[in-house]
Amino acid sequence: MLKRYQFNVLINVCVSLVVFSLISPATSFAETSAPVASVTAPMTKQNIALIKTKITEFLDTQTIGYPGKVSVRVGAIDPNLKLAQCPDLQVFMPSGSRAWGKTSVGVRCIAPNVWTIYVQATVNVIAQYLVAASPLAQGQTVAEQDMMFESGDLTELPAGVFTEQSQAIGRTVNISINVGAVLRQELLKAAPVVQQGQTVMVTSKGKGFSVSAEGQSMAKANEGQVVQVKVTSGQVVTGIARSGGQVEIGF
Repeated sequence: MLKRYQFNVLINVCVSLVVFSLISPATSFAETSAPVASVTAPMTKQNIALIKTKITEFLDTQTIGYPGKVSVRVGAIDPNLKLAQCPDLQVFMPSGSRAWGKTSVGVRCIAPNVWTIYVQATVNVIAQYLVAASPLAQGQTVAEQDMMFESGDLTELPAGVFTEQSQAIGRTVNISINVGAVLRQELLKAAPVVQQGQTVMVTSKGKGFSVSAEGQSMAKANEGQVVQVKVTSGQVVTGIARSGGQVEIGF
């Protein structure tokens, strides 16, 4: 009986080893062959509304000093753009663009991600401007009664529009102008503040001193233009023409 019992135990041990050898490789293969999941943090997208706010603030700064009422409207930005979040957005005017009328504004990110986009925007400037109150003839000198104010969007008008009467008074009409026509620089020629041969007062200014002397202008000049003057000593000096027959020399 003992021998039969020992034989049965031996048989059971052998069967267990065979079963383990058949199961264990498969289990090991399944464990080593299982794919390793790759975990990638999702990209945090840039807030589009924040980009538009930054553009508006930038254009508000660019238009400081414009006459009248300035309004800024930023165009749509494609919400499907895959822009990574940027902690320091940089807004700039592309070459050839300016904060006037329909324009383009650039926005870029340098770190930690690099990207650049261009956004359309519109800057409107509602202000008063001058038009002819009556027909103006060629060669006529413009006076206060020759013009009147109208109001509109300056960005939709030609360049060089006059917005103050002092800018146009005393100028000479280049070509005949119809009533209601917008007055602008190319239509009105600035009158010289110094005539050739005119006796002018030359003023030399420096730190802590100012010296004045009479001289004779060697050419005519408009306000702010450079002109040469021959002083009583015979010396020729160069200065800036000012209204009232004044020429300024700075040191």
